[in-house]
Amino acid sequence: MIYLKQHPAEILILFYLIITFTYSFMEKVFDWKNTVNYYREHFKDTFLKNAIPLLLVIVIIMEMISVYFCVTGIYSLTFENKNRPALYGLFFVAFTLIGLMLGQRIAKDYAGAMNITVYFILSIIGILLLQ
Repeated sequence: MIYLKQHPAEILILFYLIITFTYSFMEKVFDWKNTVNYYREHFKDTFLKNAIPLLLVIVIIMEMISVYFCVTGIYSLTFENKNRPALYGLFFVAFTLIGLMLGQRIAKDYAGAMNITVYFILSIIGILLLQ
């Protein structure tokens, strides 16, 4: 049975985050050299400057896990009316965004941190809708 009518907002939020995070991790992977150089410059005056490649790998893994659970979450909501994978996806999204926001604050990029907050709020709305 298809349960689209029971979860339209949740599915749209998950779909939006899938697009956002898929593009984000693919951009990092396929343009690795420029991405590392960009973030080295961005964090040049912080204690994170020498750990950029490792931190990027962690971010990529978190983004991939987020996408995996968001995709399985859409499937579970649509065909099984179960929300657990979707909740896992939104939690991974939220934790990933907290890490990214912390990095922006460390770099003193307050506008960048503020931009991340929009995605964080969206993930929290998704979590609230699924409870």
